[in-house]
Amino acid sequence: MYALFQVFHSGVPITHVPLDVTNYVPVSQVFLSTLGKNPETLEAQYVYQTFNILRETWFDDNFYNSFFLWDSFASAVTISGMLTGHNPHKNKYAVIHPKNITVLTSDKPYGINDGSNPFFDNRTMPKFHLQKGGVHSGHVQTGIQDPFCLVPDGKGTCMDGYTKEVQNGGALIQVALLPKPNKDLNLPTQTARFNFESEFLHFKKVFYRPNLSKKILGKPVIFDMDMSPGDFITLFYLLKTPVELINLTAITVTTNGWANPAAIDIVYDVLHMMGRDDIPVGLGSYFALNQSFPPFHSTGNCKYSQAIPLGSGGLLDSDTFFGLARELPRSPRSYTAQNSVKFGAPRTTDHPELRQPLANEVLLNVFSSLNNEAGVTILSSGPLTNIATLLLANSSLHTKIKELYIMGGSIAGQGNLYTIPKNTKAEFNFFLDPEAALVVLNSQINITLIPLDITGKIPLSEAYLDILEKYEKTPELEFVHKLLSTTWMLHSQGGPYNFAQYLLGDPLAAAVLVNPQNIRTTFNEKKITVESTGDISTDGWTKVDKAGVPIRYVSSVDKKAYELHLAAVLSSHTQTAVVPSFASQKKQWGKL
Repeated sequence: MYALFQVFHSGVPITHVPLDVTNYVPVSQVFLSTLGKNPETLEAQYVYQTFNILRETWFDDNFYNSFFLWDSFASAVTISGMLTGHNPHKNKYAVIHPKNITVLTSDKPYGINDGSNPFFDNRTMPKFHLQKGGVHSGHVQTGIQDPFCLVPDGKGTCMDGYTKEVQNGGALIQVALLPKPNKDLNLPTQTARFNFESEFLHFKKVFYRPNLSKKILGKPVIFDMDMSPGDFITLFYLLKTPVELINLTAITVTTNGWANPAAIDIVYDVLHMMGRDDIPVGLGSYFALNQSFPPFHSTGNCKYSQAIPLGSGGLLDSDTFFGLARELPRSPRSYTAQNSVKFGAPRTTDHPELRQPLANEVLLNVFSSLNNEAGVTILSSGPLTNIATLLLANSSLHTKIKELYIMGGSIAGQGNLYTIPKNTKAEFNFFLDPEAALVVLNSQINITLIPLDITGKIPLSEAYLDILEKYEKTPELEFVHKLLSTTWMLHSQGGPYNFAQYLLGDPLAAAVLVNPQNIRTTFNEKKITVESTGDISTDGWTKVDKAGVPIRYVSSVDKKAYELHLAAVLSSHTQTAVVPSFASQKKQWGKL
C-alpha cells in the first residue's frame, strides 16, 4: 500500500488499469460458450478449459456476474502500450485518459495514535516526511478480520490501498476508462509452438499397480508429509523398503508448510516412477488449525507459515523443485480441481472421477480396510495438522493408530527456527502448527519422537555427497544426489538456505521406523508437553514436564551407520524404478 503510494507519486510514467474498467470485461456465458465452440488455437483451448473449471468450481451460482478478465485485460493494455510507444490514443485494447490520482493509505479519523500505523505511532517525526493529521495518519488495517474495519452487515469500511481521483495532491497518470472490442485470442499469429501430445507421440498414460496378492505384507504404514525436499528422500526410502517389512498403504500431505498444493504432482510422479500408482494420496488443509478464515477456508492467517523461508525451498510447486521434478516420469495422476456435490462441492464438474481425495478421506478409507487388525503405523515428518484434524473430528480414531513416529520437537530445548530469531527453542514442524502438536500429544497414541536433538547431529556435508558418488547410481539415488548437491551448493553460497543442513534428518525417521537395529538406535522415555498459546516467540517449544504426556524418543543413533545405510538402500536394485525418467524417455523417443 505504501509502496503503491510511493510509486504513484514517483514521477515515473504510469498507465493505471483500475477495477472499474475490468468490470466491463466479464467472462460472460456468451463469451465462454463462443470460445468453447471455436477454440482455433492451443491458447484458446487452454483459456476455455481454465475458465470452465473455474465456473464449475465457483463458490456460488454468480460466476458470470462476478468473474472478470482482471489480469489478462491489464496485460493486453500493457503490451499494446509497449507496441505503440505508450501513446494512450493508439492503445488497441482500452480508451485511456489522464487523471489526477492518489492512493489512500489509512482510514478516518486521521491523526489518531492506536498502534496500527507504523509511520506515525511512537514517532516524533513521521516517516517519509508524511503530514501529521493528513490522509496517511489514520488507522491502518491490521488484517482481513480487523475489527476496526468490520460492521454488522459484514462489509468492510476501511479504504487502505484505494486509488482516488483528487483535485490537489495527486499524481497525473494515464487511466484506462473503457475497453475496446478485440478477438486476438483465436488468431493463429504467435500461437504455441509446443504441443506435448503431438510432439511425443509415444507417450502413454499407463497406471502401474503391483500384484501383491501372493506376498506376505509387512505392517501397514501411512506417510504424512509436508513435501519438503527431505520428505522426497524419505518417500524413496519407504518405497525401496521391501513390502514384506512395511506396506506403504497411503500418503497424506500438508500444504501449510514447505510446499503448495501443486507439489502433490511430484508425489504422484515419484509413485509412478516406482510402479506404485496404487497408493492413494490425500490432500490436507492449507492452514494450521484455526488459522483459516470462514467461510472461505482457502484463505487464512500465515501466522506460522511465515517462518518458511520463501525462495529457499518454501512454497514449492512441481516446476520449481529446483528444476529436478521435471526429470521425473509423468504420472497419469495429478492434482485437479474436479469435484462432486457428493463431497460438498457447489456443483459436479465434467470429470468428478479425477477429483483429488482429501487427507481425512484417505485416512478413513485405510482405517476401514484394516477391519479388526492391530492398527496402522503413521510416520509424520511435517506439521501434525492432518492427524490432529482427524482426531478432532472423531477422538475414538486414536484406537486405529497403533503407533505414531514423529520427526519433530526438541527434547533439549534447542530449536532451529532461524527465520524467527525471538523464538529460540521451537523446532520447525511443531512451530508450523503448535495446536495440532498439542492435540496429537494428548491423544493417547503411542508416540515415538525423532527430535531435532538427533536429526540435527546428522548434517549434510560435502563428504557425504562424495560417499554417494561411490555407489552405483539407481534412478532413485541419482535423483537424491542431484537434490542434495543442488541444495548444498545453494547453502554454501550463503543466504537463506540454512535448511539444507537438515535434509538427512527426514529419512532418518523412516530408518528408525524400519531398521532401528541397522543404525544402532537407542530409545529413552520422558514426559513432555508442547507450548501453544498464540505467542510466536514461544509457540512450538517442547518442554520436559513431570505433568506432561509420556513418550518414547530416540536418544542416539550411529551417524556413520545411518549414512551408509541410507546410501545402500537408495542404491539397491531391489524395489527400484520401473518407469524411466522423463528426460530419458525424451532421448528414447528421439531415436524412434
